[in-house]
Amino acid sequence: MKKIIAINLQLFAAGENNDQSARSYQLEFKKMLQAVFKKQSYFADFFGGGIEALDGVQENETAFYVKTSDIPCVVGDGYKKETGLGTGSRFGDITEVIYSNTPVNYSWGWNWHEGIDRHTVNNNFDSAVADRLEIQAREKTKKFNTKHGAFISASAGKTEALADYSANAVLALFNALSAYYTDIEAVGTLKAKVNSDLYNAIVDHPLTTSAKGSGANIDKNGIVEFKGFIIEKIPASLFAKGECCYTYVAGVGKAFTGINTARTVAAIDFDGVAFQGAGRAGEYILPNNKKAVCKVTIAGA
Repeated sequence: MKKIIAINLQLFAAGENNDQSARSYQLEFKKMLQAVFKKQSYFADFFGGGIEALDGVQENETAFYVKTSDIPCVVGDGYKKETGLGTGSRFGDITEVIYSNTPVNYSWGWNWHEGIDRHTVNNNFDSAVADRLEIQAREKTKKFNTKHGAFISASAGKTEALADYSANAVLALFNALSAYYTDIEAVGTLKAKVNSDLYNAIVDHPLTTSAKGSGANIDKNGIVEFKGFIIEKIPASLFAKGECCYTYVAGVGKAFTGINTARTVAAIDFDGVAFQGAGRAGEYILPNNKKAVCKVTIAGA
C-alpha cells in the first residue's frame, strides 16, 4: 500500500518576494505626493497650503461630503419687551437651521504603468521604486498645477480687463482690484498670480521704490507686495487663453486626491515587476467663496 505524503507547496514558493506577489506603496506615495505638492504647487495657497490625499480609496465618484445651509441670517430689530408674556416670543420669529449633506465628487483621474526589469534596471529594486515614487509625485503635481489653474479660472466670480502692460494700466488694474476686495469685505491674505509680462511691469513700476514704502526688492528682481497683494510669477501655460492674472483670498478652496492603488506586481512578460498607480482627483470651492476669486484678461491676447 502506497503512503500518500502531503506537501505544502507554499513553503517552496517563498523567496525574495516574501510570499507576496504584489506589494503596496499607497502610504509611501501619499506622503511623497503631499510633500512635493507643498513645494512645487503654484496654487497651494489657494487650497489652504496643501492637498488632501487619501490612500486605500475604493469610492470612485464621491470624495467627501460637506455640510451646507442656505438659511439666511435674520437680524431682528431688538428684544421685544412690549410683547406680553405668553403671547409670543420676545426674541422674535424663530428660524430653524438645517444643514444638508452636499457630495463633492472627483472630476478627473491619473495613473502610471512602468516596468522594472532586474536584467536592465542597473539599480537596487527598492532604490528604483523609491526614485520612481518621487518622480511620479513630481509629475502628478505638474498635472495638478494645470488642473488647478483651470479650476481657478472657472471659479472666478469677478473678471477685470487689462488694456496693456503700461504703468498706468497696471496701476488702474490693481486700484480696481483693491477696491473690489475692500467692498466685498474680504478677510485674509490677498494673493496675485501673474505671468512674466505683468510681473515685470509691476517690478519696473514707478511706485515700486523704497521711497514709496513698497515691498519691492529691485536688486533681486522680486516683488513682495503691491497694492495689498502678494505677487507671485507663474508660467504662462497655467493661465487660460487670454488671461494673465488670478487674484484670490488664500485658502478659499480645497484640493483632494484619492489613491486607488500604488503597487508593484510580479511581471509575466519580463523578469521583474510592473510598477503601477491610479487614482482620482478634484477641487472644490464653496459657491459663496467664488466672489473672492478674480481673473484678469489682457487685451489682444
